[in-house]
Amino acid sequence: MAIDYVKKPKQPAAGAAPVSSGTVTLTKSAPSVSLTKRGREGGTLRVNLKWNPRPDGDLGAPPARGLFKKAQGPRPIDLDLGCMYEYADGSKGVVQALGDTLRDTADPGPICWLDRDDRSGTSAEGENLFVDMGKVAAIKRILVFAFIYDGVTNWAGADGVVTLHPVTGPQVEVRLDEHDPKSGMCAIAMLENVDGELVVRREVRYVRGHRDLDEAFGWGMRWTAGRK
Repeated sequence: MAIDYVKKPKQPAAGAAPVSSGTVTLTKSAPSVSLTKRGREGGTLRVNLKWNPRPDGDLGAPPARGLFKKAQGPRPIDLDLGCMYEYADGSKGVVQALGDTLRDTADPGPICWLDRDDRSGTSAEGENLFVDMGKVAAIKRILVFAFIYDGVTNWAGADGVVTLHPVTGPQVEVRLDEHDPKSGMCAIAMLENVDGELVVRREVRYVRGHRDLDEAFGWGMRWTAGRK
């Protein structure tokens, strides 16, 4: 009996997220993947947001000075990355630049936190949200979102993409490839503890603001106006 030593490529399982160049892209037909299977040793998950602040291609010259100023074009789009969290102990909250809540209230150290606020959208690093993967047992769910803090509501032009960088294994990408010009906020992805594994699920769902996001996902928090 002849033995075939040619290794045939594995066919993706039905419903599996497509993989390209070391990146798992979550889609409507393959919306979720486990993160902790790749990084059981703990470490930190980085959730990165990048976007195009000037959809018209104008990166913005310095503002004209003097009496005769040229009419300025639309303000650049300022997207903010954030999350709502709910932990196993019942605590809930939001992490975002708005209101200067850059980390959660977990003690002794945060489970999720932001590095900074990129007001221009031109930073090569974008904005980053971090999740301590050594504390998965303490997490019930984390909803990653973005909202347009300033500039026109132009999601199509902003061309936003969120990339999750696990400790090991391919990165996971969620593209904001569906658009609603009437809504200023987008629920991007849900991180949820499923039987001890942290699973990420694509959402890409648009709402008007924080209260609507809370209502859509049943968080049950009180909201007040905030500024940066």
